[in-house]
Amino acid sequence: MNDDEVIYGRNPVREALQAGRRTIDEIWVLAQLVDADWLTGVPVKVRTKAELGQMAGTSDHQGIVAFTSPYPYASERELLAAPGPIVCLDGAQDPRNFGAICRVADAAGAVGIVTARRGSPGVTATVCKTSAGAVEHLLVARVNSIAGFLSEAGDVGRLVVGADPDATTDYRTLAWQPDVVIVMGSEGAGLRPRVAAGCAQLVRIPMRGQVASLNLSVACALLLFEAVRGDISL
Repeated sequence: MNDDEVIYGRNPVREALQAGRRTIDEIWVLAQLVDADWLTGVPVKVRTKAELGQMAGTSDHQGIVAFTSPYPYASERELLAAPGPIVCLDGAQDPRNFGAICRVADAAGAVGIVTARRGSPGVTATVCKTSAGAVEHLLVARVNSIAGFLSEAGDVGRLVVGADPDATTDYRTLAWQPDVVIVMGSEGAGLRPRVAAGCAQLVRIPMRGQVASLNLSVACALLLFEAVRGDISL
């Protein structure tokens, strides 16, 4: 198990098993979970709460830790070829925000997520836990250049929309497209100028309160669900 990744939490482990994209080599559980029907056919060993906490690196393991093959990242080409919205994260650094966005993206029917290889978290155990396992059902691509990816997205006919609090266009008035790429900036600095320049349209989320910003995952949820609002399958 030296090359395995560790994920923890009941939903992340259950969704990894259901998705079938990773090999689950072994699962450690507290005694009360050993007979769970969704663990049938998987090598399961009973461990103490302390052993689980030490392996997970947190007490938030919900009594289960799994040893899995590495997360199967998608290629840029694979992601762009799949139908549905894509969320592109330009500089998002908080793995909990990343995980929450994965959960929102899956709920809205997005095909996947794009992050930069440098400066952004990959799919870590924290991301898996915060996403409630949703990341197991998404295509996640790590790219060398966000601006380069947006250029490729435009070349294949995808509308690229960036979130910018200073934009003049209200997100509710935009003519959204089913295969839109929604670009979200970092938690503090927002979109970088080169990335903003690569967006065909910039939109803002009007706010009435005294606090001038939303949590990144909340803002992403508003844009994603507006983008798919006309989908009759919802």
